[in-house]
Amino acid sequence: MEGGFVTLPGLELARFADALAALLFAALRIGAFLIAAPVFGGRFVPLPIRIVAAICLSLFVAQHHPMPDAHSLATLSAVPIILAEIALGVTAGLVLTILFGAASLAGDRVANAAGLGFAMQVDPTATGQTPVLAQLFSLTLMMVFLGMDGHLLALRIVFDSYAAFPPGASLDVVALATAGIAAGAAMFALGASLMLPVVAGLLVLNLSVGVLTRSAPQLNLFSVGFPITILMMFVLLWLSAPNLLLGLSGLVSDALRDMQALLSPS
Repeated sequence: MEGGFVTLPGLELARFADALAALLFAALRIGAFLIAAPVFGGRFVPLPIRIVAAICLSLFVAQHHPMPDAHSLATLSAVPIILAEIALGVTAGLVLTILFGAASLAGDRVANAAGLGFAMQVDPTATGQTPVLAQLFSLTLMMVFLGMDGHLLALRIVFDSYAAFPPGASLDVVALATAGIAAGAAMFALGASLMLPVVAGLLVLNLSVGVLTRSAPQLNLFSVGFPITILMMFVLLWLSAPNLLLGLSGLVSDALRDMQALLSPS
């Protein structure tokens, strides 16, 4: 007390601003990953949940890795650093999303081969109508991903990326673009391996039905061939279900490995 007045201790607003800036900066890479990654960025996950998850995960990162202070982030020189953080998170999430598209691609091709391409349903994750069988493959892949704790492994890879790519480190844009192109090529290869057993069986069946209708023109192709094709599709899916699950688990492993190679090149 001085002169009858009570002096209050000064508030360290500078330290509070630095802590808040570090938290928001750490949320850039993690938030971009959660938006672009499958499962995390699905439309079935409410936006407030994603925001809270990004902030909670950023608290852990901001405590274990050095972040720029508020003064450094207030200058124009911080713009490339901010864009680099967003690019890393978005690219990592897109690599997973592109590779996970192999399941939807396989389901779409199987549905078209069986004549079920017209059986469409609104897919909230794709913001459009997709075949029901493609949605079934995508949901199965999501269950395999969660069952293998792939979501935890993906977040762990993002956390470890701060050691390989600390804030302010140089970013190789060509490597990011190459990773996206390679993921697109791998998506078609993995989708072909998933759909090949069922599509090959349906192709043999369609050839047999074509020979049968050619030898007996009085048979109606739609009344005979279509029900047999649908029945054979379910039989082939049932027989190939164990191998399909193994293929989906391999797809998840390949996606996580490619993501780790992108964010932890060493």
